[in-house]
Amino acid sequence: MNKIYEKNLQGAGMWSGVIRRGKVLKLTDLEGGANLGMMLYNHHERTERYNMPDTLKGQQVFYLTQGICLHTDMGRIIASIIKDTVGWHDTVCGTTDAAEVKAKYGEKTYQEAHNHWYRNGAECFLIELAKHGLGEKDWQPNVNFFSKVTSDEDGKLSFTEGNSKVGDFVCLRMEMDALVVMNICQHPLDPSPQYQPKPVLMEVFETVDPVAEDDECRCSHPENGRAFINTENYYKLGI
Repeated sequence: MNKIYEKNLQGAGMWSGVIRRGKVLKLTDLEGGANLGMMLYNHHERTERYNMPDTLKGQQVFYLTQGICLHTDMGRIIASIIKDTVGWHDTVCGTTDAAEVKAKYGEKTYQEAHNHWYRNGAECFLIELAKHGLGEKDWQPNVNFFSKVTSDEDGKLSFTEGNSKVGDFVCLRMEMDALVVMNICQHPLDPSPQYQPKPVLMEVFETVDPVAEDDECRCSHPENGRAFINTENYYKLGI
């Protein structure tokens, strides 16, 4: 694959932009223990976006990993995970807000700490959404890449420390032209008392091969096969 773009996200860094169908987004944990929150929207019709309930129930999963697809609320695939060295990415815990960050880590304003001020995931998402004409009405559940959260029989959620190691990565193949919105604020259940978002390298690669009939993501669950057909027809008929 030919790399066409890269950016190092640091210090609660955030990013948003359109990544076209067929391109691959690679995310790499540079220090271990990273968390990257992500929202995904159909670039051409922003009311269509990643749908957490359909993604989980259609594939009978609680987390994301290689072979799993991210479904939209229109029965299509917006992205698929084609490579993953982490093994578990949280889908259910959302992101932090200003009150949570202040209660957990204290407060550092921009005037006090400049680029080292304390940020939260909700505000970072809203800042990036605003750049594309979106806002609170367009809020959706986000994925937390690199983070692992398990549930016991009573539904109690537990954060797994050290889930992602230095150099671990995940690759998402975009199955639609996608508006990708993300930040590297800490996971809301991260037990660390220190405010220390970990850096993530994002890279985008150009691919030329179409999705094969025996593709791992297409074939991993029957619902994925049907959603791939819906997505292919969407592009065949014109968007």
